[in-house]
Amino acid sequence: MTDNRGKRGQQQCAIVPSNVRRSHGSQLATGAFGPEVAGDGSPYEPLALPDRTEAATDKANIKMNAGHRDRFDLALTTSSAEAATHYVEGLDLLLEQSFGSEARLEDAIAADEGFALPHISLAYLRMGIADGSDRVVANRARELARNATARERAHVEAIWLFVHGHGTRARTAMHAHLDRFPRDAMILRAVNRLYTLGCSGAGVKDFPSVYFPLLKSLAPSYGDDWAFLSHYAFAHHEVGLFSEALALAERSLAQRPTSGHAAHSIAHAHFEQGNAGSGSDFLGGWLQSYDRRSPFNVHLSWHQALFELALGRYDEAVELYREAIGPTVEQRDPGTLADSASLMWRMRLYGRAEPALDTGLIRDQAEVAIDTPGPAFRDAHAALAFAATGDMASIKRMKQRLNRQAEAGEALHRDMTLPLVDGIAHFTAGDYTAAIACLEPVMPQLVRIGGSHAQREVFEDTLVEALVRGGHYPRAMAALEERLARRPSVRDRFWLARVKAEAGDADSAHALLEDVARNWQLADPDSPEAGALNDLMAAVAV
Repeated sequence: MTDNRGKRGQQQCAIVPSNVRRSHGSQLATGAFGPEVAGDGSPYEPLALPDRTEAATDKANIKMNAGHRDRFDLALTTSSAEAATHYVEGLDLLLEQSFGSEARLEDAIAADEGFALPHISLAYLRMGIADGSDRVVANRARELARNATARERAHVEAIWLFVHGHGTRARTAMHAHLDRFPRDAMILRAVNRLYTLGCSGAGVKDFPSVYFPLLKSLAPSYGDDWAFLSHYAFAHHEVGLFSEALALAERSLAQRPTSGHAAHSIAHAHFEQGNAGSGSDFLGGWLQSYDRRSPFNVHLSWHQALFELALGRYDEAVELYREAIGPTVEQRDPGTLADSASLMWRMRLYGRAEPALDTGLIRDQAEVAIDTPGPAFRDAHAALAFAATGDMASIKRMKQRLNRQAEAGEALHRDMTLPLVDGIAHFTAGDYTAAIACLEPVMPQLVRIGGSHAQREVFEDTLVEALVRGGHYPRAMAALEERLARRPSVRDRFWLARVKAEAGDADSAHALLEDVARNWQLADPDSPEAGALNDLMAAVAV
């Protein structure tokens, strides 16, 4: 989309001048900080090691660990066979994102409290919990790692950096570690999470273009391992290699049928190829045997809800929200805000009506973003929650916090978060010209906020709808045709029909609408979107 911002929109986009002073002070709890300071403002001090050579340390510890190794043939510094077994089981559950990993890691610690690796994996699982237990456990792991092997010390240090908010240092440490120990799968998992935080995590503007070649370089070391294949699949679909991603994820799931991570990439591949029917059939069936106690069930259910919306089945999407996605499912965990807020916003956008959801609970879930620094991805979704409930006071306060961070040198908030927040607020107020002026320029670099393409698409949808509602029909048409060239979408064809009808091309609109009606024969007939479709068909037939 071209940048056709008007003067009014330029004044309201809250862009801070780019020549502001850069600061490496305290920033996001999971962010890309400067080289010397963590998210809590504490200075970074490299891990102090015993005064012995690396080879001597490794020799002593390998002798001590009684030959225990993980599934990837890496030595484990523990004398307890029980601890080693629990750790290996917990690691596999963590890699597949299934329920039970935390309990297995706690069992490993109970069997050998001095075993560093289960401590650091537990810290990773607890990242983002407000009680700060992630950092406490990470610190304990770091103390214990002093007498572990070189591989384990570097492993612990890399995740410790991530937990403590040293995003760019963590990325450097993880890359160096994987270069030396490519089969350390816990670091493989951690680097995936770090990169998907975008600039707020690894500190790179286009993480898929860096993450994909990293995993490609690791592929020979893993062969056909199920854990690697699911991560490699994710890397593929985020650079547009959807068929390859699907094949990799299906190979992974065939080996590990309980893998939520593999099922996740299969869902992504179907979504990006516009295969809502097959995606819904697969994921809906697979979720029947997935343990609902897993936190990842929320996100996987969100993917299923997107398939239902794509098929026009609002009732099914609402049921999924109430049973598996909404804030009450995970005790208003801020980590699931993106799922609940974006689903709610999509339903408002597509149906042009308030969905049958408790939006107030979503707003409460987003409250932490008002004054507490966090990833740009979280803040952009918090804006959806505040705007949907008319809470302009919270948007104002959040913008004040974002402006302070931008003035201190955070380019991500200056360039991306503030324009997104402003655009969402203007859209809700019905000022579509101002919304377009804020949203359109950031779309080409939206990957900077992190998340998958499927997650970021909600902001693209908002811009397209603003173009339609604002009467910018040629630009709306171009945007929709560009999206349809990438993948089929019944909804985009419906939106294109709306644009053509508004532009006076009733014949083209009618042909598109007939195609939409054929594809939405099983859609909920009483949904606001179905009503809008019927009304438009009647209007263009006159």
